[in-house]
Amino acid sequence: MNTGLRITAFAAVLAATFGAAYGVGSGVGEISPEPVNAAHGEHGGAEEGGGHEQGHGGGQEAAPPGGLQISDGGYTLDLKTPRLQAGKSAELRFAVVRDASGRQITGFSREHDKELHLIVASRDLTEYHHLHPTLAADGTWSTPVDLPKAGGYRVFADFKPTGGEALTLGADLAVSGAYEPTRLPAHNTTAEVDGYEVALAGDLALGKDGELTLTVSKNGKPVRDLQPYLGAYGHLVALRSGDLAYLHVHPNGEPGDGKTRPGPGISFTAMAPSAGAYRLFLDFKHQGTVRTAAFTVHATRGTDGKADEKADEEADGEVGAPEGHAGH
Repeated sequence: MNTGLRITAFAAVLAATFGAAYGVGSGVGEISPEPVNAAHGEHGGAEEGGGHEQGHGGGQEAAPPGGLQISDGGYTLDLKTPRLQAGKSAELRFAVVRDASGRQITGFSREHDKELHLIVASRDLTEYHHLHPTLAADGTWSTPVDLPKAGGYRVFADFKPTGGEALTLGADLAVSGAYEPTRLPAHNTTAEVDGYEVALAGDLALGKDGELTLTVSKNGKPVRDLQPYLGAYGHLVALRSGDLAYLHVHPNGEPGDGKTRPGPGISFTAMAPSAGAYRLFLDFKHQGTVRTAAFTVHATRGTDGKADEKADEEADGEVGAPEGHAGH
């Protein structure tokens, strides 16, 4: 293909990507999850509000997952750096704007050791970055970022404005360069990173709370001296394949509570808002370094999490391929 045709093709794909992304990021609702038992609330993570854990008492209404909307609860995520170049370090800048005044806010409540957590993930869920940006006096957040792969990305800002409710807002990010489509990684219950092995036990339950336990070992020996990271021994983010609905969960227990051990197991309570494939990212700290282990799981109406794997992967291929194109 000559250069002119290649540029034209990438431009067409980019236009299609932003058209689809706008429908998800700016729409008033998310892709509707399948109906679940009304006795169970639906949650997206560990705190109340979009993208955080909700209570699950009988009769509570299901809450939508976080990160699907760029505006929610009277606040909007203003991504000032909507495009980056693959393999080139650059500064990612954004702000949270109060809709009523149109002004960037500067007051944030500190949660899990930070005033704001920033997640950057590729649409194909093969790239994941958990960042902690710096806040300027005018309300602009910034952080250096180096994304090695071209394609479509989603940026999630997880925060709690002073005096407000916890929120997770999302915006689309395009990373230019030579794009190569990648399928969602296959289902796995073990992951290796830097000589560590992390084993996943339990299922991501559909419509009800389920326990997930992640066990860390190194050279075949259990790691029993994990270090606190963001106020816990592990930090877990789950993203739904397709629309990247954001579930932000934290472990059961915390350092110093007299009963939570520093490994090898880290226990979480989580709920899937709909059937489908999810990518789990576990951050854990040991010997002064934070590492990330990644898993692909399937939430189904069955009990083993694998029954609908083939169907989910086929759906992922249909939905994910065009959204990943973003370079020209």
